[in-house]
Amino acid sequence: MITELKLIRNEFSDSSTIGDLYWNGEKFCIVLEDKDRGLTDAMDLKEIESKKVYGKTCIPYGRYQVIINYSNKFQKPMPLLLNVKGYEGIRIHTGNTELSSLGCLILGMAKQKDRILKSQDAFNLFFPKLEEALKTSKVFITIEKSVSNQIIH
Repeated sequence: MITELKLIRNEFSDSSTIGDLYWNGEKFCIVLEDKDRGLTDAMDLKEIESKKVYGKTCIPYGRYQVIINYSNKFQKPMPLLLNVKGYEGIRIHTGNTELSSLGCLILGMAKQKDRILKSQDAFNLFFPKLEEALKTSKVFITIEKSVSNQIIH
């Protein structure tokens, strides 16, 4: 069995990207990331590295497996995206602005410009649901861009 998450990025600024996270087709919460620089998983590593600004660039569009493992930074088990080309240690966690991100996905229940709110509330709903899903299935997240109500990869 596979559990599918989908992040549709739909708000873009000079410093952050905000999107909607869907769990098996149902809207679950909001996600804040660093600035979108148009990276895709179809690019080769050199191209990604040439366009990426460390700590200020969201991860490439694509599909990634999500697991939970121990995070040295957070000192507890945390969600981790696997095989993100050009990135290491991409987690799903709490925060309020892109300054909390370093490429990671920041969960929230509400948003303002370049800011996510009720992040701990969103994470407290997400983490146990992810733990439960991982008991019986693999979990994947697909990251897409919404443009004029059309989804493109």
